[in-house]
Amino acid sequence: MTLTPVIAIHGGAGAITRTAMTAEKEQEFRQALSEIVTAGQTILAAGGSALDAVTEAVRLLEENPLFNAGKGAVFTHAGTNELDASIMDGATLNAGGVAGVSHIRNPILAARAVMEHSSHVLFIGDGAEAFAKTQGIEFVEPEYYFTEARYEQLQRALREQSGAVLDHDGATQAAQKPQSEPIDPDKKFGTVGAVAIDIHGNLAAATSTGGMTNKQVGRVGDSPLIGAGCYANNSTVAVSTTGTGEMFMRTVAAYDVSAMMEYAGMSLEQATNRVVMEKLPAINGRGGLIAIDSKGNVVTPFNSEGMYRGIGRVGHAVYVNIYRD
Repeated sequence: MTLTPVIAIHGGAGAITRTAMTAEKEQEFRQALSEIVTAGQTILAAGGSALDAVTEAVRLLEENPLFNAGKGAVFTHAGTNELDASIMDGATLNAGGVAGVSHIRNPILAARAVMEHSSHVLFIGDGAEAFAKTQGIEFVEPEYYFTEARYEQLQRALREQSGAVLDHDGATQAAQKPQSEPIDPDKKFGTVGAVAIDIHGNLAAATSTGGMTNKQVGRVGDSPLIGAGCYANNSTVAVSTTGTGEMFMRTVAAYDVSAMMEYAGMSLEQATNRVVMEKLPAINGRGGLIAIDSKGNVVTPFNSEGMYRGIGRVGHAVYVNIYRD
């Protein structure tokens, strides 16, 4: 049986503000998801690699200020931006990541350079940026990441003295503040990611984030950590996660899906449901993940109210959604 290549993406998860959302704004998000999925789908349709497809999809998510990665990244407590990203090749188990970078336009490109052109897996801060410079990665001034919406999120968090606002979920209080996203920006786990399988059966995963609004300077979540926020292995699955990063780190969520498939013989659906619907909630972990197994099956489970997501199987119409099906 010929394998049909497929890509899936996510743009974060959290509490829904559907009742306060205009149809125009919701359509803006759906259109962005559709265009980005289509870009990855097109690469796969032309015989391109899963690695190239997930790299381009995440790069486009980083370029879109609707999502919390790259342009439009959230602010730390100090009003700065610290971005993280990772990527993994399921064919070789090679991986690369960067954490706490503040001048790289597309952290996912830096992560891929780490994977392909260094003997290491993860670089942080100044060291990550120094390495990226040697690889010709594009740099920007911190002002590049700025958007008024993200700055207002920080100001609300500071006024409310509520800590890192993306570290919790709950009932949406839409009447208390103007809503600009279908998923409440103050109760959203703002990671982006992509997983894909190509015509050769190779899997890949990529994840990128600006982190959590009002996070402490120097905080690193699950997104750049192989096995927590990102994992790919041709024999099992490719996974990218979004949610309360500390809980995904504590459960090694992405690798746990692969381990249950490999060692317990679970299906993709069984393994992802165990992680997202049982293991994470047991320690108050909120969010979801996207995953593709070695047969090209796709799942997008989440335990929050909504998750920005899209699927593009070659030869089929693109699927995008924000709410539960």
